[in-house]
Amino acid sequence: MASITVDELHAYHAIDREVFSRLVISLRRDPAESLLVIALWLWLEDKGYPNVISKMTSLENPMLNSLADEAALCLNSLESTVLPIAPKRGTLPHTARLLGKEICLETFLQNKFAAISGIKNFLNTICARIFTDILQFVLAGASQVIANQPLVVPGFPHPVFGDVTILARSVDNDFPVGGLWGWDPTLTVPEDDRTMFLTFSRGFPVTKEEVTELFTSICGDCVVNVQLQQNSQSNEQPLYAKMVMRTVTAVDQVLSGRHVAKFRINGKHIWARKYERRE
Repeated sequence: MASITVDELHAYHAIDREVFSRLVISLRRDPAESLLVIALWLWLEDKGYPNVISKMTSLENPMLNSLADEAALCLNSLESTVLPIAPKRGTLPHTARLLGKEICLETFLQNKFAAISGIKNFLNTICARIFTDILQFVLAGASQVIANQPLVVPGFPHPVFGDVTILARSVDNDFPVGGLWGWDPTLTVPEDDRTMFLTFSRGFPVTKEEVTELFTSICGDCVVNVQLQQNSQSNEQPLYAKMVMRTVTAVDQVLSGRHVAKFRINGKHIWARKYERRE
């Protein structure tokens, strides 16, 4: 398998590293939040907004700080169904000016779970590998760096984006090229991120076929599997089910920015929300 050295990886991501350094060193922003801010900007580039980060290299620090503040608002909006307060009814004026097109917090809410999955992916496949030396410098006084042990970044595990493993590596260490350059929402999203939790009304039994028919009518061939509640007695009606979708985009399409969405098929109600694993 083709590989790339740490030096080559740093050279390829020189612009990302420059902007991250300015965030955490020049502007003294929180390292954990800054990792997520860069991951969000990388996700925007992947979603069709070209050269987001490279456009920032010519900006003065106050403007870069304002862009990071707007990115932090977007990250906060993904933690709640209630939009954070932003100027001009949720608009992101500095980000919109940089992108050359209108963008608002509602955009992130409507694509909440695709955004979360994409940001998590870039956090762990790109950011965890290209900023190690910068983080070691910034965190030198906050945590002791131990060889071959993950770097402790205060703020992780994050309640929405989970944990990130950042290992110090020598310059002659090689990375496999596969998986370094982008995000494939159909292949890299864990099953739990593509799973929905459905509930039904007692007295109105719902079948797997009805569930599949309903959600296929909403977003096409999107259902991988429906697992109805397993009851101790075969004659008991299932009151809930787990539904695995083909893509995380389908989850957003079903919910359309809502925490819980209500549907009806053959006179029966179905409530759908994002599945959350509980230990």
